[in-house]
Amino acid sequence: MREVHLRICAVAIAATWLLVPARAQQSRWASPDDKTAKYIIDMERKWAEGVCADNGVVAALLANDFQGTSTSGVRFTKADELKDEKSIRTAHDCGLDDAKVRYFGDSVAIVYGSEHAVGKDKSQPNVKVCQVWTDTWLKRANTWQIVASHDNRVTCR
Repeated sequence: MREVHLRICAVAIAATWLLVPARAQQSRWASPDDKTAKYIIDMERKWAEGVCADNGVVAALLANDFQGTSTSGVRFTKADELKDEKSIRTAHDCGLDDAKVRYFGDSVAIVYGSEHAVGKDKSQPNVKVCQVWTDTWLKRANTWQIVASHDNRVTCR
């Protein structure tokens, strides 16, 4: 009988916790002088410039469990990006156009950005290619890295 009473109490306590509304994760845009946001944007810039020249940024930038989605909808991993980073470059005039950082708590940041490159599409070597993207950064063991990325090709302005 005592065991049944304890189980009923445990279920009642668990049910009470389910009724307590979860506190929503607070989000905020990074301020212009935010040191971490400046670092994140600088790394995003290096990744965008890495389309033109192997700058070795991918190894530190992407988490080992990184998963990306390309402009064609194909999924890719950190290993895929490392292989791509070592390939022959045909693009030039690569650069970051814009990047904005939004924090969710102390260990997650979403970066919304855009970039461009000329000759990235090997079938059209003199055409400027533009894309917008969303990258998810995670702070683990005091290190910020990208864990997910989604790219979309857009008309250049």
